[in-house]
Parts: sequence; C-alpha cells; structure tokens
Amino acid sequence: MSKYDNPWKTVTHKPIYDNPWISVHEDDVINPSGGEGIYGVVHFKNLAIGVIPVDHEQHTWLVGQFRYALNEYSWEIPMGGSPLGDDPMQGAARELREETGLTASNWQTLMKVHPSNSVTDEVGIIYLATELEQGETEHEDTEELIIKRVPLHKAIDMTIKNEITDCMSAAALLRLHVGMQTGEYHL
Repeated sequence: MSKYDNPWKTVTHKPIYDNPWISVHEDDVINPSGGEGIYGVVHFKNLAIGVIPVDHEQHTWLVGQFRYALNEYSWEIPMGGSPLGDDPMQGAARELREETGLTASNWQTLMKVHPSNSVTDEVGIIYLATELEQGETEHEDTEELIIKRVPLHKAIDMTIKNEITDCMSAAALLRLHVGMQTGEYHL
C-alpha cells in the first residue's frame, strides 16, 4: 500500500439527509489505526464557482451579502454553484453576469480548492476574467446583494486585513496577488 492510498475502510453507508443542494451520509468506518468509528460527510451537488473580474484599470468587483449560516455580512468575489457535470467555465460566466452584469472575453483558471475537506466533498474552481463588458445584473430572488467596484489592490488589502473571510475569495485574491508578483499573471 502506498502512503497515498486510502487507509479508511467503509463498513456501512447510511443516507441521513437530502435536499436539492446537498446530501449528508454517515458511514461506519475502520479508521487508519484499525479502530471502529463513524464519519459524516456532506456531499455537494454543485461545484463551487468563483470569479475575479479585473478590468483594464485593475479594478475588480466584490459582492456583499448577508450569509444566513454564519449570521453575518460577507464581502466576496462573485460566486455561486454550477451543477456537477456541466462546464464550470460556463457556470462561472453565468454567475459573473447574474451578480455583476459583467461578461468577459478572456478566462483563465486561477485555482482549484477544497473549501472544507474534513467534512465535505465540495470542490471549488476559481477563474480570472478579463476584457470585461458591463451589462445588466440578473440577481436571483433569494439574493439581496450589494455590488462594488474597487481597485484590485484594495480587495487584496481587505483580505490581508481579514475583512474578506470567505475562504474561496481570500484564497483566490491571494493566489492572484502572488501570481502578479511572480509574473505568472499580467493584468
């Protein structure tokens, strides 16, 4: 057995909860040390999709909204979900248009993330979108959003100052910052 092989053994698999966005299951397991235990997993039915739009003046757009699960307000990059099996870049383009009204002619994959890999199987894909054109937003009726255009360096500073705490947003902004410093990304 390689050190990268799965050391966990699933004994039983029991569905606990299911809705259109997630399902939860509990497994009886044998853990890596040979002991019996349980493991609960939240399965996401969508990819998490994020976009950092950057215009020719090196400004980006942030989305502000109240996050029910946290019971607090959050500033984030434009993001949402894309059904598993769909083209994630098309999902990213849809989310960018819905939340900001922007469309982009140039797309680059910035990074892949696992936002909470100890209890979920959620996968996030984050894109850099440039060559932007402004159109109308198409907010969902469940969203009460505030959209603001800010200098990219300000969004990065907000992350460093812990004013942006969403993990996908923070990881993406810091990844882009490092990529700009190393010359990987030229804006």
